[in-house]
Amino acid sequence: MEEAIVLYPSPPIGHLISMVELGKLLLTQKPSLSIHILITTVPYDSGSTAPYIANVAATIPSIKFHHLPTVTLPSTKTTHHEELAFEVLRLSNPHVREELVSISKNYTIHGLVVDFFCCAALSVAKELNIPGYHFFTSGAGVLAGFLYFPTIHNTITKSLKDLKSLLHIPGVPPIPSSDMPIPVLHRDDKGYKYFLDSSSSFPESTGIVVNTFASLEARAVKTLSEGLCVPNNRTPPIYCIGPLIATEGPKDDSGSRNGTTLECLTWLDSQPVGSVVFLCFGSLGLFSKEQLREIAFGLERSGHRFLWVVRNPPSDNKSVALSANPNIDLDSLLPEGFLDRTKERGLVLKSWAPQVAMLNHPSVGGFVSHCGWNSVLEAVCAGVPLVAWPLYAEQRLNRIFLVVEMKLALPMNESDDGFVSSAEVDERVLGLMESEEAMKIAAQAALNEGGSSRVALSQLVESWKHK
Repeated sequence: MEEAIVLYPSPPIGHLISMVELGKLLLTQKPSLSIHILITTVPYDSGSTAPYIANVAATIPSIKFHHLPTVTLPSTKTTHHEELAFEVLRLSNPHVREELVSISKNYTIHGLVVDFFCCAALSVAKELNIPGYHFFTSGAGVLAGFLYFPTIHNTITKSLKDLKSLLHIPGVPPIPSSDMPIPVLHRDDKGYKYFLDSSSSFPESTGIVVNTFASLEARAVKTLSEGLCVPNNRTPPIYCIGPLIATEGPKDDSGSRNGTTLECLTWLDSQPVGSVVFLCFGSLGLFSKEQLREIAFGLERSGHRFLWVVRNPPSDNKSVALSANPNIDLDSLLPEGFLDRTKERGLVLKSWAPQVAMLNHPSVGGFVSHCGWNSVLEAVCAGVPLVAWPLYAEQRLNRIFLVVEMKLALPMNESDDGFVSSAEVDERVLGLMESEEAMKIAAQAALNEGGSSRVALSQLVESWKHK
């Protein structure tokens, strides 16, 4: 029978892209492998995936997509997208089982690889005697935090939001308790239990594949490998196979992004080398109208060239965008006359930009980012320094690691209510454009023949022979 690996990402487009890139990477090591990716849907806008899936399916026959039936959620009042995702993925277990049984009729399945939100499916893999692996789409520092989270739960009785102290987690700098992801701040929330259950599932895993490379997070990787983050249980083998980034992002149905790409690159071609600061905040990034105006004032005051992606409509909900609108009216959102006053040195785009192409363009000299891990790795590989402005998920942890541990970013400082002033934007943009590139050469070395990530990938594939 043919050999197969089944990949199970959570629904957001960033997680899907990471899983597809993992599948492509596995094919470079073992071209005969068949990659099967399970697709679920959630009751919020997690980014359109259909055009991207169609493109991958058409160009890489070895990657096959399996759309699981949509599950109906019991009525819920939560607006936290993480909690909704956990619930949908838990209820999808019967469909996952059905699909695995179907695939196993024609293939020898070497493993089910799940991301953090899909850990409930590991029980299905165990029942079917299929090795279960975790694919951690963030870095080793965040993984250390989640592996240690059950220990935090057992030693601290307060909610982390009330703790107001530093958490001392092996392998990473001290973390203010308030910088942990929002769902784990409230001990009595359902989201907290989901994160605790997921974190507690790691020791049961056959192995943990991490999208990072050893020299980027040396201390965290060493600590993980020594088992220090799980003091009372086993730590599975850790495979650091990154940086795993998509060279091309998803496209929409209309094809309008091709025009956007051309506009961006044409504009950048006319700018001096290293002169442009690029601002982009991910597929779920969201700001209030007041914050957008403050960013605009800061950019104008800085005097620097800029390329700014304004993705979503303004909202009072500063945690996450649950819908996107590419037809936003920039004139009504930004200060009066801003676009005219800055048209000689700035470009504002609605909804989307080809981020990898932007970061690798010689005119881009700095990146103001929400610190999503995909974006961090893209900046590292392009050798572009960052300003870290986290918005949701694990991004506040990433900011600490980028600023304190890796020294690859400047922090964007917020007021107590999360607001960032135009003066802060101005100051950070000025500081950013005086930084130097850092880890680009090390990232490439990790991926080269004999590099740490290539060795880890070989060890992962080799491990299947012994299962």
